[in-house]
Amino acid sequence: MGDKSQAHPGAAGRALAADHPASVRNVVLVGHSGSGKTTLVEALALTAGAVNRAGRVEDGGTVSDHDDIEHRQQRSVQLSLVPVEWDGIKINVLDTPGYADFVGELRAGLRAADAALFVVSASDGVDGSTRMVWEECASVGMPRAIVITHLEAARADFEETTRVCAEAFGGDDPDAVLPLYLPLRGPEGPDGHAPVTGLIGLLSQQLFDYSTGERKESEPGADQLPGIEEARNRLIEGIIAESEDETLMDRYLGGEPVGVETLVDDLERAVARGRFFPVLAAAPAAEGARQGLGTVELLELITGGFPTPFEHPLPEVITVDGSPRELKPCDIDGPLVAEVVKTSSDPYVGRISLVRVFSGTLRPDQTVHVSGHGLADRGHEDHDVDERIGALSMPFGKQQRPVTQAVAGDLVCVAKLGRAETGDTLSAKDDPLLMEPWQMPDPLLPLAIEAHSKADEDKLSQGLGRLVAEDPTMRLEQNQDTHQVVLWCLGEAHADVALERLRNRYGVQVDVVPHRVSLRETFAHKAAGRGRHVKQSGGHGQYAICEIEVEPLPGGSGVEFVDKVVGGAVPRQFIPSVEKGVRAQAARGVAAGYPLIDVRITLVDGKAHSVDSSDAAFQTAGALALREAAGQARIHLLEPVAEVSVLVGDDYVGPVMSDLSSRRGRLLGTEQVGSGRTLIRAEVPEFEIGRYAVDLRSLSHGTARFDRTYARHEPMPPQIAERIREQAGDGG
Repeated sequence: MGDKSQAHPGAAGRALAADHPASVRNVVLVGHSGSGKTTLVEALALTAGAVNRAGRVEDGGTVSDHDDIEHRQQRSVQLSLVPVEWDGIKINVLDTPGYADFVGELRAGLRAADAALFVVSASDGVDGSTRMVWEECASVGMPRAIVITHLEAARADFEETTRVCAEAFGGDDPDAVLPLYLPLRGPEGPDGHAPVTGLIGLLSQQLFDYSTGERKESEPGADQLPGIEEARNRLIEGIIAESEDETLMDRYLGGEPVGVETLVDDLERAVARGRFFPVLAAAPAAEGARQGLGTVELLELITGGFPTPFEHPLPEVITVDGSPRELKPCDIDGPLVAEVVKTSSDPYVGRISLVRVFSGTLRPDQTVHVSGHGLADRGHEDHDVDERIGALSMPFGKQQRPVTQAVAGDLVCVAKLGRAETGDTLSAKDDPLLMEPWQMPDPLLPLAIEAHSKADEDKLSQGLGRLVAEDPTMRLEQNQDTHQVVLWCLGEAHADVALERLRNRYGVQVDVVPHRVSLRETFAHKAAGRGRHVKQSGGHGQYAICEIEVEPLPGGSGVEFVDKVVGGAVPRQFIPSVEKGVRAQAARGVAAGYPLIDVRITLVDGKAHSVDSSDAAFQTAGALALREAAGQARIHLLEPVAEVSVLVGDDYVGPVMSDLSSRRGRLLGTEQVGSGRTLIRAEVPEFEIGRYAVDLRSLSHGTARFDRTYARHEPMPPQIAERIREQAGDGG
């Protein structure tokens, strides 16, 4: 960083492995879809010598255009690792999806990285979801830098985009977000647009010309220096303001010159500690060129200004019995603590786990303990098993190249961990430990599916199991009320990817069916019913008569059974039979086939036969009595109501509240949360929020989040209830 080194390729064609945490940098790329993250990763790999041309692995073979496009599409919706080497430093570049539906992959990337590079398009600016990720990084003090892409666009304006970034990311201190370089433009073309051909280093006051495809350094002309003076002075003041030398600002303001080396050292410390956020520019290399604009400067920033894994705070570690365990950060000789940050399946290799090693050293053929991970409510089983590590490797394009170990601070791919899932902890067999899991977003879009054929039905369970093992943001539900298999997803794109993986990766064809909400029934008023089950057909007959009264109870009461029989009209041994029959009928429903709740059923009278009465007869009579009582009463259909909390920017409070009202929502209150955010709480029928995850994102331009919890069941409006009854009567 600070224009200290010249471009030079890394060691192409070999697997990169680090022997010490100090020689590792883990950086995650963050930005909305279309900001240019994946193109930037390829440009960095090209400049570092990891590939021989953009998107092509230098392995002596070729990659077809179709395969390359398919590979890029897969990378656009999942976390991917691209290791490169620069100045003897291994850089693990984690490329994250820009789609909001794949925020789980983004969170995994944040967990695995020590610093974040925010990619901002000069033609699109900063979107709301990128601002939220910035705030998330700020809350944990993660070092960050910004790289501006798409400077070739006709309306691209580096200075204006930098100002927008300072406003969006700078908070109370916009001078903490400043450019290290200014774009150097070439002659205007026929369209009046002057292309960016290089960069001007503000600290070194050197020009870096990329117009030939090779970075060339030169002195600026006398006419160019005045144009950078204001930006340079502001950058110097911003760096000095973060310096640990409290006398430096006074000396600078007093006219004392400050050496470039001092400024670079202070800058690197401020960046690594998350107090200063430099802005750079980058563009992919032209066809046949070896270096993309700004890629050398970016690699220098990562190796010189981003922190080593030593500076990454270790997540909380406990023993399997819950006792806290203190560990040194990134101790290669310490107890093994590693975490699966991503799980994927390869049709030839099988399951591949991307693992971040936080302590100790991971080696092939080592037996480790797998501890996981508290997501049983999402269809993921908890793990407490031993497994043998397979081969360790580093990704090289679509290939995996073997390595002999992974030290603390490094990332590595592990083959054939059959039980470990995303979020699980790997530790020593004789010293099992568990890391505090990172926060997983809650999937709130239901996708009800059915096997397309009998053959698919046989494979569905295994396919779904593998699917949720790869993706902890997905929740699998076997709904006991509606008897539906439901995949809960983060959005439509997430759901589409799940269906595509089931079909192409696991060979399971499924049909998407309407998601059914779990309704209930209850009595609107008191009613009575008589159940008579009398049959005689030779030998022992069946004889049971019972009379019941049914009355509604307050919400949440369930089904209460009371015995008020006098004089032995129903023998004592058959009263449990009546209750069993009544409860079975209540579970089946009495009007539209939904469970009956919140009623008291009182057995008041009945008759028995000394020979023909039986347990089965009184069960049947109890069910008949409840059905007859229902025929005498008005039955309410009850729908589930959720308490919904929406965190939204103040600009969208009005539209969100109006939308909730249109969904039959009842506002419970609002409160200010931080600067420019409002938390809206409301109760909304679940019928109305099946697609709320999609609709809210559209309504708020991706800036709002919500969660929901079940509140209670309550009566539906009569017109909606009548429609449901008609559908039930038609078998729909």
